[in-house]
Amino acid sequence: MSDQLDEKLAGYRENKVQSVMLGVTDLDGVIRGKYVSLDKFESLMRKGGGFCDCVFGWDANDQLYDPARLGLDPEVQFTGWHTGFPDARYRLLVDSERIIPDSATPYFVGEFVADDDSSHPLCPRSLLNRITTQLEDRGYRATAGFEYEFFVFNESAHSVRDKNYHNLEPFSPGNFGYSVLRAASNGEEFRGLLDYCSRFRLNLEGLHCETGPGVWEAALERQPLLDASDRAALFKTFSKAYFGRRLNIATFMAKWSMDYPGLGGHFHFSMANKDGSNALRASDAKLSNTGRNALGGLARYLPEWLPMLAPTVNSYTRLVKGAWAPTAFTWGYENRTAAQRVILGGEKSCHYENRIPGADANPYLVAAATLAAAMRGIEEEITPPPPTDGNAYDVENGLPAELKFSPTLRDAATRFGESASAAETFGEKFRDHFTMTRLWEASEAERNVTDWQLKRYFETI
Repeated sequence: MSDQLDEKLAGYRENKVQSVMLGVTDLDGVIRGKYVSLDKFESLMRKGGGFCDCVFGWDANDQLYDPARLGLDPEVQFTGWHTGFPDARYRLLVDSERIIPDSATPYFVGEFVADDDSSHPLCPRSLLNRITTQLEDRGYRATAGFEYEFFVFNESAHSVRDKNYHNLEPFSPGNFGYSVLRAASNGEEFRGLLDYCSRFRLNLEGLHCETGPGVWEAALERQPLLDASDRAALFKTFSKAYFGRRLNIATFMAKWSMDYPGLGGHFHFSMANKDGSNALRASDAKLSNTGRNALGGLARYLPEWLPMLAPTVNSYTRLVKGAWAPTAFTWGYENRTAAQRVILGGEKSCHYENRIPGADANPYLVAAATLAAAMRGIEEEITPPPPTDGNAYDVENGLPAELKFSPTLRDAATRFGESASAAETFGEKFRDHFTMTRLWEASEAERNVTDWQLKRYFETI
């Protein structure tokens, strides 16, 4: 790495680059980072660095977790007042270099590591790195692509707060799903985002209007598993930056209004054997035994690991019947009403679409949960339930309880916290800490007065 780093530094100095931006992703999928000088960057690349581990001790609103309020012993938590919030070690990934568009500033992805340079027990990227290595050790290589729906508004970070998130003006009016009219009328903005992502090495293979005022859908190009997840995390943050610089704002929350469908963060993935052949598809245009067992693993484990795919209270307002999101595990061929859509395609194109995650989910955790479930299914030779034809909602009521999704984050987090398979797969520290963070999120929602409560109870009760 030394020669490669020396070459990069020489190039930066020749081009008068003054600083570098770096980012590490927390459990909520929020990228935390900073600008550093070139000298500091060189030191970080050669020696590694430290980042305050409070990023594992606070929520998405930067509020410190209080395990005691949840009836948990604060002394057994990973970080908190009792630890003094020390630095957590991290390393920058030299191959992750990209230049932030409209600036000369390089950007690097960081990954937390343990003190002995082993995998960090709570780092989402480290977790996915472990799963990727385990897949490769078993002779498989996964590729993936994320697909995000998001709403765009003619608002700013200030105006949405001034309006208390009410009466927001959408970027464009009406229900114009797949509309060429809307895309052509706003071609400068659409082409602008495509070009921005291309220059930032977040290439999109498609961008279009979805149904609803100001809602867009972006499909990122398929890449190796870790790279695909890096790109997804960066897309969510830097697309917001793109719109923010234009005095617009984008949201990836699972459901911002009950008047419109929720926002999906669908995860497309495939698996190849060592010889490059598709592991999911047999030569006779049917699913291979590996492909079927992978589906069996998804059916067995994803309902149990649901908070990794649906991490917020808001996630569960999307996972309701008739809202283009599943409420139980089902699968079907080319069936967009099912939790897993199987696209048989050709030898190279056969892949699965996990339609459970919302746009609010952490892409590293989505990828880790999905591929770990598939891998366990293959190892345990799990037989999947029968495929679903037609409307998957029609069959969900008759499914066994273990295939049904928890209806709330609290229920899902409790189920995850009791999961022996989650501890085996992701580590006991991760399972217990992540469970605590999700129970905290549920607790925060439950102790706040909502507009719905005011409208329902203020005068009547």
